Amino acid sequence: MNTSISIFDTTLRDGTQGEGISLSADDKLKIAQKLDALGVHYIEGGNPGSNSKDIEFFQRVKTLNLQAKVTAFGSTRRKFSEADQDASLVRIAESGVPAATLVGKSWDFHVHTALQTTLEENLAMVYDSIAYLKRKQMEAIFDSEHFFDGFKNNPEYALSVLRKAQDAGADWLVLCDTNGGTLPNEIHDIVSRVRAELTAPIGIHTHNDCELAVANSLAAVQAGARQVQGTINGYGERCGNANLCSIIPNLQLKLNYDCLPEDRIRTLTSTARYVSEIANVSMPVGQAYVGNAAFAHKGGIHVSAIMKDSKTYEHIAPELVGNKQRILVSELAGQSNIISKGQELGLDVNANNEKTKEIMDRIKELEHQGYQFEGADASLELLLRDAFGQSEEVFVAESYKMLMDSTHGNMLSEAIVRLNVLGQQVYTAAEGNGPVNALDNALRKALVQFYPKINEIHLSDYKVRVFDEKDATAAKVRVLVESTDQQNTWSTVGVSSNVIEASWEALVDSFRYALLGMSNPETVPVDNPERLGLVNL
Repeated sequence: MNTSISIFDTTLRDGTQGEGISLSADDKLKIAQKLDALGVHYIEGGNPGSNSKDIEFFQRVKTLNLQAKVTAFGSTRRKFSEADQDASLVRIAESGVPAATLVGKSWDFHVHTALQTTLEENLAMVYDSIAYLKRKQMEAIFDSEHFFDGFKNNPEYALSVLRKAQDAGADWLVLCDTNGGTLPNEIHDIVSRVRAELTAPIGIHTHNDCELAVANSLAAVQAGARQVQGTINGYGERCGNANLCSIIPNLQLKLNYDCLPEDRIRTLTSTARYVSEIANVSMPVGQAYVGNAAFAHKGGIHVSAIMKDSKTYEHIAPELVGNKQRILVSELAGQSNIISKGQELGLDVNANNEKTKEIMDRIKELEHQGYQFEGADASLELLLRDAFGQSEEVFVAESYKMLMDSTHGNMLSEAIVRLNVLGQQVYTAAEGNGPVNALDNALRKALVQFYPKINEIHLSDYKVRVFDEKDATAAKVRVLVESTDQQNTWSTVGVSSNVIEASWEALVDSFRYALLGMSNPETVPVDNPERLGLVNL
């Protein structure tokens, strides 16, 4: 039987300390439900009394009936005070959650400099605070802050802090590499020493300042730690926390520890992308295991081998973590790339098909013009389907106009679009915060009456790349648009010397791709001009 590892997620607390990440109470509740569905054992929600968002979260999370243990966070009591009079500890006890994490100092330098108290008082603070939680019948997790730095500076004192927490009844002793500067061999040696000295279960909490948070977490587990704390996508202060999206599959698929049920680990990729979407932070395409490029193949030799056996260039089957293999097509691609991508789409693409060579030549010509299909899978699929006569003409974008008006310092953008949808002329207009937003709104307004599910789609990322900077404002640009419906994400591309035209091309492709998978449109009578969005201009 494999050894079980307890997964402690602190995305909602430590993760929100990352630059650019802010979650509302609703956001935190949504993510908590997704984490619970993933199967993590602990969900740290924040400090019940630190701000109104966390107070609301702890009030509302009780109604969700989560399987994971929702955990409150706080620190040891204030110096020279009573634990049962400490406002923060009292709020934790009154929050109604079954477990709490208390952070305490284990580095003598921090005790003297940050707390400005004595080593003996710090030991009392740790003991009294943990004992208070145990009197309240709560599971007590002690996060020993700066433990590894403290151990290297004064090992006996760092160990004495852990002993005090253990004597007070702590259920977990979590060793924290708070500054993220410890190396894996040091982690392994120090955790081994702690295991030899103490009996309480050990956890590990690492930061990524040396790009070693995942490696350090694995080293700690191999030395005997049985709880791993981290965040989804490695969100966290400075360089981030340990990334659970890498730790979990490394432990379970590589080292044969039990972290999550097999059917749950297959939701890891969708969980990572969902949290990224809620946090409004783009995921790195090359993120291990769950990134969009984690199992992407571009070189023709690689693809040729992959088509024979995926193990030739993949360390695991991507489906094990809910990801999928992707074949990238570009000017560097060989015939194997086109054949594999076409077959993935169910198209009759093979080495003997003349259209295969034609489409390869077409792609290389387009990329010479500035298009980039390896980052725009949806545009590539449309291109292939059009070439092989497998696309459905859901609408035709006939024309558009842009109006810009600045009144009293306020810039107004208005887009006017003319579409042909299922043989019906649609002529409509919409305003927006800028020209791209106005075009997006006008397209939606024209299409939603035929395809109501358009309302579920939104633009999640927009990038502009300028070519030939020497041409200044006349330079050609490439626009990449990423769209999502919270279940799927796709990217499209447009190229032009006019940024609005390039954006229009990418937006049109995005809606065309989205509509490929939608059910039959609503029937709209031609004699209903209001329903068609006709306007007098």
